[in-house]
Amino acid sequence: MNDDEDHYVKLVSADDKEFFLDRKVAIACSETMKAMLEGNFRESEDNIIRFPDIGGTILEKVVQYMYYKMRNQKATGPIPEFPIDPACALELLVASNYLNC
Repeated sequence: MNDDEDHYVKLVSADDKEFFLDRKVAIACSETMKAMLEGNFRESEDNIIRFPDIGGTILEKVVQYMYYKMRNQKATGPIPEFPIDPACALELLVASNYLNC
């Protein structure tokens, strides 16, 4: 792998939507992804994680949240609200529980 491929991990949703996430963000924000990327798994070699049970819209929101979390983790003032559509809140809860983020 070249440096660009090592820097990002490709996430593939159940409906084959692809998202690229900074590898450091994935490892810092999700215990599940950390285990996949640092363990003896295919994902650690391929830099591709497939989520057959998470749809693209939900996975996109999870990725947005991970960057939001990293951006605000050292905030000393008020943290801006992270917008969540109530219609997808339950699916986001299930995904975040699975990803442990």
